[in-house]
Amino acid sequence: MKYDLYNDDLMNICKTASVDELEEMCEDIRRFLVEKVSKTGGHLASNLGVVELTVALHRVFDLPRDRIIFDVGHQTYVHKILTGRAAGFDTLRQYKGMSGFPKSRESEYDAYDTGHSSTSVSAAYGMAVARDLAGDDYNVIAVIGDGSFTNGVVYEALNNIGANQTNVNIILNDNGMSISHNVGALSKYLNRIRSSQKYDQAKVSVKSALGSVPLIGGVLSNSIRNSKQKIKYSVLGEEGHLIEDLGIKYFGPVDGYDIKHMTEILKSAAEYDGPTLIHVITTKGKGYEWSEKYPRKFHGIGPFDTQTGEVIGSSSPSYSKVFGETLTRLADKDDKIVAVAAAMGTATGLIPFYEAHTERYFDVGIAEEHAVVFAAGLAKAGYKPVVAIYSSFLQRSFDYLIEDVALQDLHVVFAVDRAGLVGADGETHHGQFDLSYFSMIPGMTILAPADGCQLSEMLEFAVDMDGPVAIRYPRGSSTGKHLRLRKFKGSNSTISTGSDITLLAVGAMLDEAIDAAEILKSKGFSVGVVNVAVVKPLDSSWESLDTRLVVTIEDNVISGGFGESFASQYRDSDYDILTVAIPDRFVSHGDIPSLRKECGIDAESIAGKVTEYFERKA
Repeated sequence: MKYDLYNDDLMNICKTASVDELEEMCEDIRRFLVEKVSKTGGHLASNLGVVELTVALHRVFDLPRDRIIFDVGHQTYVHKILTGRAAGFDTLRQYKGMSGFPKSRESEYDAYDTGHSSTSVSAAYGMAVARDLAGDDYNVIAVIGDGSFTNGVVYEALNNIGANQTNVNIILNDNGMSISHNVGALSKYLNRIRSSQKYDQAKVSVKSALGSVPLIGGVLSNSIRNSKQKIKYSVLGEEGHLIEDLGIKYFGPVDGYDIKHMTEILKSAAEYDGPTLIHVITTKGKGYEWSEKYPRKFHGIGPFDTQTGEVIGSSSPSYSKVFGETLTRLADKDDKIVAVAAAMGTATGLIPFYEAHTERYFDVGIAEEHAVVFAAGLAKAGYKPVVAIYSSFLQRSFDYLIEDVALQDLHVVFAVDRAGLVGADGETHHGQFDLSYFSMIPGMTILAPADGCQLSEMLEFAVDMDGPVAIRYPRGSSTGKHLRLRKFKGSNSTISTGSDITLLAVGAMLDEAIDAAEILKSKGFSVGVVNVAVVKPLDSSWESLDTRLVVTIEDNVISGGFGESFASQYRDSDYDILTVAIPDRFVSHGDIPSLRKECGIDAESIAGKVTEYFERKA
């Protein structure tokens, strides 16, 4: 590599180096990213696509005085390199290591913490208003992908920004994808602008022709600027209206790999008195053959072989894969089953369903709130919608879960993927709240499988139920260490009984409970284990458990979770109750075993807490 990417002065180099030198730096950055992410895993494709764009942003703007807010934030690896954090890539997304997302506690150059989609424009507007109220003059820039533009909160923000003419610079990073290929009318609109060369060709032709007219060419060229909007609209028709009709100055489309042109456009936008949107065209996975060919696979990937692009690791089926294959099989026999995704069809395992039942597969884009209400409409009209969304993303739809689904007692099945601790993506992606927000909704049934076989059986059971039901399951391998459980038929499974202790393990916490039971048995305790497959409604038979202590175990935050519900319901029973859950705080990133240990929900911690309880009693 020509450039030392561990150099703390890279931001100044961005400002002073020639364009040719910066292009060499960009290639060095790409090689660095492929090498490092191949070892740690991470979001590779999105970062490879924005190398030149990020360099251009650092060339024009003065950080940390100017504030850049990266939507979602998984595309900030280049930004982290340029702001002196290249050394952190050896511990990227690892326990106690560098986050894969912007973290203001990690660096003053990270202006705003992000992790979910479509929030950057609203946050940038708030920051710009605060700047104006304080009489300051720094720039505020929101970098947002075209996939994020499908979420309605973006337009709520654009509406305010345009109406108030607040100085905000919005960079639309348009690569035609979010994780899956983008869908909907907005995506088609951007495709038309992206592919249309008419306006740019017209500008070049007119400018060239007028410039060649002796004496008066310059005057004509200047005067025609007053009519440029009419020319733009007449050439592009309806395609050129949307952004500027909102009162926001549109620049573009701009080649996202032309640093010189991007620098000029960004400077013009920064000097413009009013809000701007710079439409930048990029390619997801740019510069690495495997990520360009398979951008969805390399959006978020584990460690991989750089030569073959193949992931290194377990080949056992994931919960998502089991879910998708089971739903497809069920839909083969029941033409009322429909699948709803929110830009995550591939990640949630729905590709087999799409291929087999294209007409019954609906990807609404990054619009989780709409997905839930859309499913309510389907259910009201007699269909059986199954909505597959990550636990942490489904939080956005809380009001609609109550008002549109539960209040009408509609039969919508929620496949709540990535429940519990998800690992490397950290705070913004852990599904540590779903038991709490589902449990408080009247009429909601909550199921939690301990393995892939139970998930398949639960899904088959759930599609034939009445009313709303949520099946929550974790990320990763669906193969448990425990023996095969009896077929799920709507109730819990008692693995063993114990006169001293009964461990109630929610879903995928079963293996931790079994291991904890073995530790406790070695200390002389009589221990039983129950597979809690039905979290809500609570099992009435638990009221008369013949045991001294009941321990509830869950990978959900303690506030409002299964343990609290159990303790409230059975507080007058003859046994004592101990609740083991994620503490009332946010959990950072890292591998699952380390995070469970930190949260006190691993087998050793569970056994230790139970032992301490009996020591106190003695």
